[in-house]
Amino acid sequence: MRNKVPLLQSRLSHAAKQSLNRKFGALYDKIYRSDVLWMAWKRVRSNKGAPGMDDVSIDYVKEVVGE
Repeated sequence: MRNKVPLLQSRLSHAAKQSLNRKFGALYDKIYRSDVLWMAWKRVRSNKGAPGMDDVSIDYVKEVVGE
């Protein structure tokens, strides 16, 4: 199966750059996809689980999710 996450990212980036004043009303359906979440999880793991802007660590997420 082809990874569609980079294509989604590219399209969203292109749309935002085409119209700098554009407002994206509903991105939830695009972000809350299993392939997008899995890609994000792999990136967090590759970053050794360092907390991001939200200060949530990978250890905390593992505890909550039960990995």
